[in-house]
Amino acid sequence: MRVLLVEDEPALRERVQAALAAQGFVVDAVADGREAQWLGEEERYDAAVLDLGLPQLDGLSVLQRWREAGRRLPVLLLTARSRWADKLAGFSAGADDYLTKPFEMDELVVRLKALIRRAGGHAASVLRCGPLELDTLACRFRLDGAQLALTAGEYRLLACLMHQAGRTLSRSDLSERIYDRDFDLDSNVIDVLVGRIRRKLAPHALIHTERGLGFRLAAE
Repeated sequence: MRVLLVEDEPALRERVQAALAAQGFVVDAVADGREAQWLGEEERYDAAVLDLGLPQLDGLSVLQRWREAGRRLPVLLLTARSRWADKLAGFSAGADDYLTKPFEMDELVVRLKALIRRAGGHAASVLRCGPLELDTLACRFRLDGAQLALTAGEYRLLACLMHQAGRTLSRSDLSERIYDRDFDLDSNVIDVLVGRIRRKLAPHALIHTERGLGFRLAAE
C-alpha cells in the first residue's frame, strides 16, 4: 500500500516514514504543500498523512484542492493545534481522521490502517478471502491457518489485492501501489511476483488473471 507523507519537520518526517515502512507501506515523503498538492493529484495513493502547518501552501488548502480535484484518498491530518475549531475545519475540508502532536507512533499506524481498510469496505482488522487471512495489525498472512512466508514485495502485492478483493487491478495499478515513484520497474516484475505468490498459495487458485485487464483476488 502506498502512502503520501507530508510533514515539514525533518526529524518527525523521518520517524513517521520509518515506522510506516516497517509496516510494509511504500512511502513518498515531502516537506511542502505545493509538492504535496501536485503529487496528491497526479499520483495514485492509498492514503495520505498530512500536516496542517506547511510551507508554501498550508495543509488545509492542500486538502481542499485535493477534494476539489476529485481525489478521494483517505487523509489523516497531523497538527500541533488542539482547538475544536481547527479540527472542525479539517473535517469540513474532507479529512478522515485527526491526530494532535505529540502522538504515539503506534496510534498513527493503527489509525492509518483503519482508514485504508474502511476505504476498501472492510471494518475488521483481519481480512479474509476463502482460506487466506490478512491480519492488518500484525502484517501477517495465514493460509489454511498456517503463517504464509512472503518476501517484502510479495507481501505488498498480496496485501494490495487483499484490500481490493473481488476487484480487478491492472499491472500499472499494482506497480503504482507497491513501489515508490523513483523505483526503476522492470516490465514483467508484477507478473513475476504474481507467479511466485500463486505457487505459495497452491493448491488454492485465489489470484485470477483477467486477460488484458490485470489480476483479481477471489475465493475459488
